[in-house]
Amino acid sequence: MAKPRSPFRQWLTRHVGYPLEGMLIHGVNALFRALPLDRASALGGRIARTVGPWLPGDARARRNLTRVFPEKPKAEIDAILQDMWDNLGRTVAEYPHLEQIGRERVEVIGIEHVDALREDGRAGIVVSGHLANWEVQSVIARLNGLEVGVVYRAPNNPIVGKLLVKLRGAATDTHIPKGPDGARLLLRYLSKGGHVGMLIDQKMNDGIPIPFFGRDAMTAPAAALLGMKLKLPLCAARTERLEGARFRYTILPPEAYPTSGDRNADARIVMERLNRLLEDWIRERPAQWLWIHRRWPD
Repeated sequence: MAKPRSPFRQWLTRHVGYPLEGMLIHGVNALFRALPLDRASALGGRIARTVGPWLPGDARARRNLTRVFPEKPKAEIDAILQDMWDNLGRTVAEYPHLEQIGRERVEVIGIEHVDALREDGRAGIVVSGHLANWEVQSVIARLNGLEVGVVYRAPNNPIVGKLLVKLRGAATDTHIPKGPDGARLLLRYLSKGGHVGMLIDQKMNDGIPIPFFGRDAMTAPAAALLGMKLKLPLCAARTERLEGARFRYTILPPEAYPTSGDRNADARIVMERLNRLLEDWIRERPAQWLWIHRRWPD
């Protein structure tokens, strides 16, 4: 167990570290906002390719990649890591340009499923992972008349958190934080007919172990449990980066729920199916997934 930080270190982080970090991130965001979309995206990728290999997350990403793809040679793993950092840097740089991306740079497949979610008179759930620029999905939904609230993990730094909420303004006005309070808000939001987007590829300590690339990964079953409980459509969606700041967004038909009568067992079946779908997408474009997550136990 990690040793708790001293009160002084906590004070230093809150009153010195967070403001300095906030100033840096606000400054970088202002730079990306001032640049045209393509130049901002390219610069963000170049910065991340340079800095990323020196960050602690690079070692974790390399470990995850070599465990998932033991057959790949080191040179290929290196190339995937470089492209992963490029994609992440581009994603950060594209935040100020999300509306332009949604209007001009996205090929949409399955728009009829977005229309059905909007017109069926019910709430609904869209699930995905940290693929390409994952923020594009809510932008596309909003541009097609479907408001999708975002379930997210709030950053530790509240200054950064406020900026992130502001930058997501092109995508959604509804932010539902993870945790007990967020769970109650999510249930109320769905009960009132709202639609939510959930990224299901992060480790959840209070989740259930579901196979992911052949190893159990703690996975939140909330999407399946809520979908079955409230009888809501549950659609999986994917974003792909095609070239530079151009994307393809694909949304699939609603999942078919098992009907064994055992809600927990049925939820497990749904989450196993969704994890396999994410696996397939990641295998197709491994550099566009965020390998730096602690997805599996070390």
